[in-house]
Amino acid sequence: MNTATGFLRRDPAEVEPWRETCGQIRCLIEEKDAAAGEVHHVEIQDAKLHYHEHTDEFYYVIAGQGTMILDDEEIELHQGIVVYVPRGVRHKAKGNLTVLTVCVPRGVMGDIHEVE
Repeated sequence: MNTATGFLRRDPAEVEPWRETCGQIRCLIEEKDAAAGEVHHVEIQDAKLHYHEHTDEFYYVIAGQGTMILDDEEIELHQGIVVYVPRGVRHKAKGNLTVLTVCVPRGVMGDIHEVE
């Protein structure tokens, strides 16, 4: 974070991605940045059903189509859709999707509990 001004700017093209529970992830704002939450750019690939005990998530679909399982319900996803996933809800996105996730509070990378 820029301590002189209190803001942070990060370009996804400059962040090295890695494989995580939901697919290919780029942490744009992460726990070490000490912001109120985290922001991740995710390309969904073979996501695993999981939940977060202490973290709520907001998914914004940047591109693509697919579905999301939320506990026992499946919903459609396409560009522009926003989904709120409260802590404790088992979830998994499927399809050809690029999403932006906002995680509140920060610390989601240590709060992933896979169930499959």
